[in-house]
Amino acid sequence: MKTIDIICPAYREEEVIGVFHERLAAVVEQLTDRYRLRVVYVVDPSPDRTEATLREVSARDARVNVIVMSRRFGHQAALIAGMDHSDGDAVIMLDTDLQHPPELIPALIERWEDGAEIVQTIRQDGAQTAFAKRLTSLLFYQTLLKVASIELTPGAADYRLISNRVVSVFRTRMREHNPFLRGLVSWVGFNVCFVPFVPAGRGHGRSKYGVSALINFALNGICSFSNLPLRLCIGAGFIIAVLSLLGASLQLLFYFLGSRVVPGWASLFMFGSFIGGIQLVFLGILGEYVSLIFDEVKDRPRYIINRLYESGRIISEQSLPDSAPCHGAPRDARGGATRSSVS
Repeated sequence: MKTIDIICPAYREEEVIGVFHERLAAVVEQLTDRYRLRVVYVVDPSPDRTEATLREVSARDARVNVIVMSRRFGHQAALIAGMDHSDGDAVIMLDTDLQHPPELIPALIERWEDGAEIVQTIRQDGAQTAFAKRLTSLLFYQTLLKVASIELTPGAADYRLISNRVVSVFRTRMREHNPFLRGLVSWVGFNVCFVPFVPAGRGHGRSKYGVSALINFALNGICSFSNLPLRLCIGAGFIIAVLSLLGASLQLLFYFLGSRVVPGWASLFMFGSFIGGIQLVFLGILGEYVSLIFDEVKDRPRYIINRLYESGRIISEQSLPDSAPCHGAPRDARGGATRSSVS
């Protein structure tokens, strides 16, 4: 019987987590005659009762494990942690805010059984999604398609199934400190198929991604897969330099022809301010790339685990590095996990 791990990141989902698990458990129950399914909730600590609720869920349902981070490391790190702690034949990842319908899971498994290594869901936003979100999402995907070195399907969501072969690549080779998983899943290749879905309305509360978080997410995605912004800096600098030389040449020509030269201090001031602003923008773009390099050079753990719950019991209360697995994985003679490594 094949094993499938379902990874569900959670942060401040107290109001909706119970309903989500009921729907997920109903889907899991339909599949237990063919598959061995485990549900792994990865919790970023929050001031509400998300962790306490999930501990109660774990006590009632032996298929549920709960990983609690030492602090908030973010959505992408939670998905990476879930993959690192999976030893199943496949992994399914979805959000817990009910916008990713658990009822789609059987369709994902069916495509996987047909031979797909990656089953990627495609979000089809309708009237239930705010116009501003639809517009910014469209702009982001169109920009990324034009500047990046990957073919990312517009609407690709962090709701997908990936086979153990793909998980192994992420566990052993893809160890970026600022992962953009939608791009990385597309970049690794393998046999991919797509399943469209219409997102439901958010169960309760608001999105945990504010404007600044969405901007950082977009910048990370673009800078991770494209060096075009750096080349645009070079191109813009070259064009401005040529225009400056042309302007100086015209001034000299007018001077030698004896034409009256208008002082133009206001124009000079505006041009100088424009050049200064362009330079600051260029420095910001360079700084974004240097920041990514800096994070890679520091090579800090991508996340740290504080607690693990199985059947409602704490099975670990120490700070574990991101190579530490759950499910009782075997360890080598040096005490390291034998099926998970950090590159």
